[in-house]
Amino acid sequence: MVFDDREHAGRLLAARLQHLRAERPAVLGLTRGGVPVAREVARALGAPLDVVIALKLGVPGSPELAVGAIAEDGALFVDRALAEETGVGEEELAELVARAAPELARRIRAYRAGAAPPPLGGSTAILVDDGVSTGATARAAALAARRRGAGRLVLAAPVIAAVSEEALRGDFDEVVAIERPPDFLAVSWWYRRFEPVSDVEALGCLGAGEAPAAGAS
Repeated sequence: MVFDDREHAGRLLAARLQHLRAERPAVLGLTRGGVPVAREVARALGAPLDVVIALKLGVPGSPELAVGAIAEDGALFVDRALAEETGVGEEELAELVARAAPELARRIRAYRAGAAPPPLGGSTAILVDDGVSTGATARAAALAARRRGAGRLVLAAPVIAAVSEEALRGDFDEVVAIERPPDFLAVSWWYRRFEPVSDVEALGCLGAGEAPAAGAS
């Protein structure tokens, strides 16, 4: 099916997650596009809402193709098979990380305001995104959530590429999706409205006010 927007997708996704209500989970929206979806999930489950801040590392010349991702708490995931296939060596990977690091730091300042991420204390955590293609960003976010103490970790997204699901199950205890297309072109194809989500909008979902402008200190 095609979702009207992220909020619609979040409400439908929440219905697939009701079996987790008794575990009193924490809901973690993957910044930025996953946060409006996560808000609907958190509302439906009566669960606290937070974020995991992550950035994908695009293949040089094909930035939409993620060769890896970085996330808060120093988490780094690299798709070694894709790196080899695309000729991205260790030096190029280091350059990609160095280029992405300032933006990751800016987002951490915007969302955390100097505070440490709330610990998860062994609880069930549901990591929510608006869609998962290669899974690189989700897998970096999983590392960050585990470092925060997540006990059971669930990945939930309205649409997840079927080809990525097996690998994702190595990082998550459960994977929940509404659609699992075998032919996955882009997350946006599964939404009628899919505008970019700004930091201000994502922080509004969290009730945290406005974010600093890009480049602000």
